[in-house]
Order: sequence, then structure tokens, then C-alpha cells
Amino acid sequence: MSQVTVRINGFSYAVGCKEGQEKHLQAMAQEVERRIDRIRELGGHSGEGRLLALAALLMADEIHDLTAEKMSSDTAHQLAEGRQARIENERRRDQLAHLAEHAENIAAAMEED
Repeated sequence: MSQVTVRINGFSYAVGCKEGQEKHLQAMAQEVERRIDRIRELGGHSGEGRLLALAALLMADEIHDLTAEKMSSDTAHQLAEGRQARIENERRRDQLAHLAEHAENIAAAMEED
């Protein structure tokens, strides 16, 4: 276990992480700081707790949007697969109908002989 000190909103926080994840943790802290800066640009000068809460809400909103996009993409892919399967099933049904008709014709010809 490793410990990293990150700076967010001018405050230092000691945070534990797995060995090798230190740079990732620093990058995540920078993402939080970036959102805090965006809130400040919009005129959100309030206490640390409020800034952190708003930054968390911004990140949650981004995650929600990404999840919705992925679900939409997955749904479109599933619909395309479903259409393809239906087309393939219709093609097989037509082939079976043709084979059944051919077999009936053979049987009828044999009955005539």
C-alpha cells in the first residue's frame, strides 16, 4: 500500500492507494481540481465542502452522460444484431419451405409411378 499527498482546492490530503497507482491518483485529483476551477469561473465562491460537493456532482453528471451514451450505443448494437438475426431466420425459413415443397413434389412423383 502506498500513500500519496494530493492537493485539492488549496488543501493537502494524504490518500492511500495500491502500489503503482500513484500517478493515476494524482491525475484524478487534478480532474477534481479542474472542476473546482470551472465552478469558480462560474462565480461559485463558497466553502470547501460546497465546492467539493459541486465538483462531485459535476463528475457524477459526466459519468451519467457517458453511461447513457454507452447504453444507447449498446442498445443500437443489440437492435442491429436482432434485425440481422431476424433476416437470417427468414432466409432459413424460406429455404426450409423450398426444401419441403421439393420433397412433396418428389413424393407426389413417386406416388404416380
